[in-house]
Amino acid sequence: MKRLALIGALAVAGAVLTTLPASAANGHVGVRETVCAVDLQVRTTPGGARMGTLHKPQTFLVDQISGEWVHGFAYGDINHEGWVQDGWFC
Repeated sequence: MKRLALIGALAVAGAVLTTLPASAANGHVGVRETVCAVDLQVRTTPGGARMGTLHKPQTFLVDQISGEWVHGFAYGDINHEGWVQDGWFC
């Protein structure tokens, strides 16, 4: 049982380490930022429905900042405007 708990804890720690960028930064209005997160969800509204995923090193052109969220154009697989959580850019 202890072995399974240890394996589970290591799996969670590994998942956290692979999703957190080494040096994440906030977005800047007018800048086409590079995504540092492994996966960054693009949403219809801040915290709203998911419309797609940006992957490192795809880009996002920031046109508005609202608290912990930024709005702009998601390049790459999405090619659409949307919202992403701020703080996941290189």
